[in-house]
Amino acid sequence: MTEFAEWDSFYLIVGGAAGALIGLQFVVMTLIAGRPERPDYIVGATFATPTIVHFGTVLLVAALIRAPWPGVTSIGVLLILVGLIAVGYTLIVTRLIRAQDTYEPVFEDWLFHCILPAGAYIVLAVSAFELLYHSREALFGIGFSELLLLFVGIHNAWDTVTYNVFTGIPGVKTQPEEIVNRSKQSEDSAPPQYDKD
Repeated sequence: MTEFAEWDSFYLIVGGAAGALIGLQFVVMTLIAGRPERPDYIVGATFATPTIVHFGTVLLVAALIRAPWPGVTSIGVLLILVGLIAVGYTLIVTRLIRAQDTYEPVFEDWLFHCILPAGAYIVLAVSAFELLYHSREALFGIGFSELLLLFVGIHNAWDTVTYNVFTGIPGVKTQPEEIVNRSKQSEDSAPPQYDKD
């Protein structure tokens, strides 16, 4: 299992990043919870919870890969299960996105909350199966799926934060042109500045 040893640094970095981002996501959600207007529970379960699941999966896979397994079969079977369970979870998230009526999802939401995570989990499951036969090549597929999940999670966390910051604040519109028009109006209505000379 010398191939696994070559990936130690990669999984140390990726797993550490996932763990740190989980903690950061909790801090952000705690700050958002203090707002007077909070989004519905279903929106959080639909858009915020999957981000934690993606980061948690990256952390779990990094821990499983770095564990001292006696052979490839055990880790391969576990990773196949993780991938398949996560694909099922992504299908549940897709159903939740369709069921909620608080927010109208756009293509970017479908891409980052459904398509890319499902693809990453499928790659994880297929690569884990391939791990049983061609471990060196399969580790690249597993590594790719982990990086994809990490970047999807970063995107979704940022998207959640910006959405929660700019919605529900009295007087702030979420459409960019309305924000621009509002700032121009405030500049026009500002009192003129006179020189004291």
